[in-house]
Amino acid sequence: MKFYTTIPQSIKPYYLEELNKYQDELSIGNLESAWNNLERAHIIGQQYPFSHTLVHFKMLQFGIKIKSRKEIIGQIPRLIFGGVKSFVGKIPVGNPGGANVPPLKSFPIEKELQAIFEKAGVRLG
Repeated sequence: MKFYTTIPQSIKPYYLEELNKYQDELSIGNLESAWNNLERAHIIGQQYPFSHTLVHFKMLQFGIKIKSRKEIIGQIPRLIFGGVKSFVGKIPVGNPGGANVPPLKSFPIEKELQAIFEKAGVRLG
């Protein structure tokens, strides 16, 4: 695995696309879809400390917006430690990042996201 502190240019457009879709969906009140885009951005960016931390910050903001105590409390340790875990290369691959899932559990990656990683030439784990 090649070590990066910032997201590589080959995968960055996909990450940014998910963050832009998140913002678009959030702005029209489509919260479920907005959250799904944040989860996808998390999976795409979780190997890279800054990108990983940014998504957890946005998840914390989302939790505050929807007044979810569980999400707010769950995002605080993820925000603090997520980027560190990325930096040392110890991430749970495929984890969507929300407080509704165990923070250290890996998950299967959906085929569409697998195709993105393959197209970008990014290896997971």
